[in-house]
Amino acid sequence: MASALHNSLKRTTASLLQTQFRLTSATVTAARALSTAAPTHQATTSAAPPSASDSHNITSSTDSSSTSTDASASVPPLKLSKEQREILEEMIRVDQAGELGANWIYRGQYAVLGSDKKVGPLLQHMWDQEKYHLKVFDGIVSQYRVRPTALRPIWEIAGFALGAGTALLGKEAAMACTEAVETVIGGHYNDQLRELLKIDHPDIAELRKVVKQFRDEELEHLETAIEHDAQKAPQHELLSNAIKQGCKAAIWISSKV
Repeated sequence: MASALHNSLKRTTASLLQTQFRLTSATVTAARALSTAAPTHQATTSAAPPSASDSHNITSSTDSSSTSTDASASVPPLKLSKEQREILEEMIRVDQAGELGANWIYRGQYAVLGSDKKVGPLLQHMWDQEKYHLKVFDGIVSQYRVRPTALRPIWEIAGFALGAGTALLGKEAAMACTEAVETVIGGHYNDQLRELLKIDHPDIAELRKVVKQFRDEELEHLETAIEHDAQKAPQHELLSNAIKQGCKAAIWISSKV
């Protein structure tokens, strides 16, 4: 019985990794083709920048998220050099896409494990924080007229499939997914903070606060996942490495398309 379950998990994991690999490969190919013909105009989104009251409408699990990020709503338009502007636009576009993907990963996990009395509340807490992160970056994209990624539908589908797929493998696999994703995202936010420190401009101060706060919360998710047996997932190393590589590919693609 145990051997049959193990073999079933191996087949499911292999199937999930193959699907992710095919999706990532196809998206990379499309991104390379589209990046040369990406629109040069700056698109806007319909989302309004978050207000001070918005942060208090998120559930109580996000109370720690409702401090410095509110200030992003009142940041004046940035007055930067062309090079600085390009760096900033790429950062904001990637961050919005990343928070979008994280939302759909947790949505998928919650669809499978939401009724679990132990794991459900943890997923809800982390998902609520990701909802708030996306709300803030939607506002920043609109405020600074940054072109969002053109691949939003793909990231929604890929995120939900990854979240639901790992959750179907079990609680530990769902946490292993969170561990892998947040490892990459936490490191990515750290890289961004180092780049933002190089831009000596007063308008950047609030954005640094947002990125720092969100990095801390993503790393909190990472710690939560490890505490809840992420590393006990079947085929942990294989699953974790595949998800990390997929996240890194998604970051690169979103920066270009």
